[in-house]
Amino acid sequence: MSTGTVGAARIAARFEKLRAEGRAGLVAFITAGDPDHDTCRALLDGLPAAGADLIELGMPFTDPMADGPAIQAGSLRALKAGARMTRTLDLVRGLRARDAETPVILMGYYNPIHSYGVARFLDDARAAGVDGLIVVDLPPEEDAELCLPALEAGLSFVRLATPTTDDARLPAVLANTSGFVYYVSITGITGTASASDAAVADAVARLRRHTPLPVAVGFGISTPERAAAVARVADAAVVGSAIVNRVAAGLDAEGRAKPGLVGETLAFVRQLADAVRTARHHQEAAS
Repeated sequence: MSTGTVGAARIAARFEKLRAEGRAGLVAFITAGDPDHDTCRALLDGLPAAGADLIELGMPFTDPMADGPAIQAGSLRALKAGARMTRTLDLVRGLRARDAETPVILMGYYNPIHSYGVARFLDDARAAGVDGLIVVDLPPEEDAELCLPALEAGLSFVRLATPTTDDARLPAVLANTSGFVYYVSITGITGTASASDAAVADAVARLRRHTPLPVAVGFGISTPERAAAVARVADAAVVGSAIVNRVAAGLDAEGRAKPGLVGETLAFVRQLADAVRTARHHQEAAS
């Protein structure tokens, strides 16, 4: 793929590559600026080599209502360390200078984007090398606020579907979704319970009846084994809280990064990636 591939095209190219390889992808989430800007930069830069096929970069916010304690704490650490939107985009710009292929999706809430200014945000995000957005508190009825301008700017707008999104609601959810669909496999906040394998398989099959877009499954995936189970039926497994917990485990008593934090966190991502990459092969071998 050429280095000129940008925005929505980069996401599409990555899922095409995964299909060609006959496997699911790993979507790895970290919070921008957690636990500090330089450590986060090292983590972000190391994720592709550790096996992350796509990266979700959380935009720190003081009231992340859909997130559980792990990601809430990560947001607060980042904000305390001076995180702000310009620095989040700087992280993406830095990664893009070294990696022209790994898609980066900014995930978070509308308030920081609104405060920054939608038009300015979209211009700056695209220029930095952002490929898509997940904004969890903007329903389809508010598409004119950000979704439609983002699509016009060439960025994917990834929508969440949940276990409570019924067939009557699903067409509205999917109407302007692009890049992929993010299926939230549990009701509630991130980093809590896990859905059963059968429930995930049924949900993915239902979504595929409604859309040709790839389906990524997240929430409640905390181990390589769970990631592999999702990778057998979905197009990607999304892991967030478990990675953020590894970051937290690498802090000293004052909340500063210990020397091994980056390496240990990336080693965990590598375990997740290995499990995702081999999940379908092991399934075929067992059948």
